[in-house]
Amino acid sequence: MAQDKGRAAPKAAGRGTYAVGDARRQKILDTAVEHFARWGYHASSLARISADCGITQGGLLHHFRSKEDLLLSVLAQSERHDIERLFSPPAGSVAAHFATVVALAADNARRPGLVRMFNTLVGESGNPGHPAHAYFRERYARVLGYTVDLLEAGVARGELRPGTDCEGVGRELLAVMDGLQIQWVLAPASVDMPARLHSYLDRRLREVSADGAGLPAPAATPAPDRSPDPDRALPAPRR
Repeated sequence: MAQDKGRAAPKAAGRGTYAVGDARRQKILDTAVEHFARWGYHASSLARISADCGITQGGLLHHFRSKEDLLLSVLAQSERHDIERLFSPPAGSVAAHFATVVALAADNARRPGLVRMFNTLVGESGNPGHPAHAYFRERYARVLGYTVDLLEAGVARGELRPGTDCEGVGRELLAVMDGLQIQWVLAPASVDMPARLHSYLDRRLREVSADGAGLPAPAATPAPDRSPDPDRALPAPRR
């Protein structure tokens, strides 16, 4: 019995070590979101991110090989959240998908740092040399392809009208989502992002649905973001 207990102790300690490592990795990711949202990729520094995490830069690099690796890990975590939270399992109809997109907007309204980061990095990544350029190009192609496939399936089963421009509707949806996010980031108290998106999707669905039906009434939306001004949330980056 004594020997069994002696062997169990290192395993318990190991699990505790992994938990600490996972918590530290998540702290780094959360802090990186704040920095990338505030200053973008190029003006953010691993030294400042690690300092705000309370660790050395070497400690940060133990978890992430480089600033580019950290950036791509932040983006991958955000996308996993969206898929697991709202798109799994996939919607069984166009109307259900549109309702899920509205739910995503409501979820994003509770994650202002991620939305600010997304807008900042999308703008930066238009430069082909940006480390997230390929990610965002592939992401938009992937999301558009998924949406077009879903719309075409809706046409095939008679949910949408024959001849619906599925690619056009898909591109409009992405444009409206991104445009509303920009307006919301600039003035969150004056833009009800989920409600505006629901209104647009309801009108669009009535135009293309075979029976002229729209979306059900939207669920209650979260209160406007009252978080501190992001310009005051963090000190200026060290030069």
